[in-house]
Amino acid sequence: MLRNYTSRSLILFVSALLGWNSLRAQHDLPHALAPEEHDLIRPYHDSRASSSRGITTPPELPVRTMAEWEEVQSVVITWTSYPGILKQIVRNAINECEVIIACDDQQAVITYLQGPDYGGSIDDLSSVSFLALPFNSIWSRDYMAETIYTNEVDSLFLLDWIYNRPRPLDDELSDAIGAAKNINVYSTTQAPYDLVHTGGNFMCDGAGTAFSSELVLDENGANGQFNQTIRNSAGVDDMMQQFMGIDHYIKMSTLPYDGIHHIDMHMKLLDEETLLIGEFPVGVSDGPQLEQNIQTIMNNEVSAFGDPYSIVRVPMPPSTGGSFPPSASYRTFANNVFLNGTVLVPLYRAEYDTVGLRILREQLPGYNVVGIDCDSEQNIISQSGAIHCITKTIGVADPLLIRHQRLDDTYNTIDDYTVQTYIRHRSGIASATLYWTTDTAVGFTAVPMTTSGGDVWVAAIPAQPANTGVFYYVQGTANNGKVQVRPIVAPEGWWLFHVLDISASIAVPQGPVIAEAYPNPTSSLVVVTVDGASLGPVVITLSDALGREVMQVHNGPLQRDRRVFMDLSGLPSAPYQLVVRNAQGRSVARILKQ
Repeated sequence: MLRNYTSRSLILFVSALLGWNSLRAQHDLPHALAPEEHDLIRPYHDSRASSSRGITTPPELPVRTMAEWEEVQSVVITWTSYPGILKQIVRNAINECEVIIACDDQQAVITYLQGPDYGGSIDDLSSVSFLALPFNSIWSRDYMAETIYTNEVDSLFLLDWIYNRPRPLDDELSDAIGAAKNINVYSTTQAPYDLVHTGGNFMCDGAGTAFSSELVLDENGANGQFNQTIRNSAGVDDMMQQFMGIDHYIKMSTLPYDGIHHIDMHMKLLDEETLLIGEFPVGVSDGPQLEQNIQTIMNNEVSAFGDPYSIVRVPMPPSTGGSFPPSASYRTFANNVFLNGTVLVPLYRAEYDTVGLRILREQLPGYNVVGIDCDSEQNIISQSGAIHCITKTIGVADPLLIRHQRLDDTYNTIDDYTVQTYIRHRSGIASATLYWTTDTAVGFTAVPMTTSGGDVWVAAIPAQPANTGVFYYVQGTANNGKVQVRPIVAPEGWWLFHVLDISASIAVPQGPVIAEAYPNPTSSLVVVTVDGASLGPVVITLSDALGREVMQVHNGPLQRDRRVFMDLSGLPSAPYQLVVRNAQGRSVARILKQ
């Protein structure tokens, strides 16, 4: 564990930078540039151009960047503003991994952690390490290094970019933590291999595909303020490939009202093929540009498995007055963080939190999905950031990689269901096992998997009758004895597919069915799930007791999750009629606004 580590070389370098009085350490700097920081960019840029840190040439071996849902050994936070939120992160993280706290006063932090506020005392701090080093801000996601591995699963390294803020202490923290953890740090801080980037604007699948907004192009292009080398899109791609193994880099248009243009404020990769996307009311705020971005992805991009991405929608909550950006803060459930079997999620108000947490728990069965309030006394969301923005994970030194494209629903009741899984470990794989069941209460059946070459392991689940749900997961055992499962929370979590009734698929096309509308009654948000054998375009409206239409909720094809959101907060308390129509018919439900 780390205790009061101090890097002399770092302090000497920082002391030189702190010759500028205006660059002295400040802990409460905002997520965006502070007004006084604009004049500091040029001297900071010049100082960075003449300095060198870390390994500034690309790795000689092929590298892979870790996905956020992979196994982590540590999570890094800096102890400054919003201590109540930080304490709740520590409380939930210590059961999953080491918590590294960079702080000025270790004893003061311990006193707060063991104090009565925000859930009471955290007595066992054996999983907490304190790092005594200076820093500028709480936003560790943006300036801390990414985890990379050579040859997919071999040696662990960290990869650090140029930070797009004139904050020298933040920018140097990766080197200090790398030294304390005995992990070498690669660095894109020196021309000709310089690159400006931030962790909040980066999301990857662990298989060579990554997402960012076009902020990464702006900051490395001709108008960039922190870059040394001017790069076009191909030049940025080349740097990402050399240092991070990113072969497929998807860059999306920036959103009009997202002031920091970080994608973690509105989207999240839940696995290699599933995108969690924040959704605004139709035509509101950043909704139109966000929808255009998602349609571009669906029309032009495929996942690492070669198929279109699965889209899961989650509402973007408004302010208490019902406003959205630019007239309110950017509230989002997508700004969550994986810590092995726990997912920490920002919360705002109960009527929206209930929906956001339910959607995440449905998508991530078996995970401990924990909410942390980010919008009341500890109002961090007003700074355009939340839980993901103030945490940065470090992957384990000995990863056992399991990658699998989950089985889709099927009408097949005759042939066995083949499960193919990519499994790798630096010592090799000794064995792999497929576990499956149709009832998790009675346990899983184990099926030995066999290798088919190329690190692919195969087994089959016996054919099942129609109207059956099949739960399954995969386990790999390395030659050195390490065991890993995927999903990482198995057997409490699993993948699920359904064996469907083919007779229903050949019946006369039926109209839509409102499978669920919750919560009902409601004070504001309603989530509607629509079923139907042949939906096509769907029109969803809300009418009052006299049959007058008060809201058109949706008009067009449904997304894959078949969900739509209605916000009734602007309507009077009364009963309403929800109507879903398509070419084959209609479905009606009663909604009560409290």
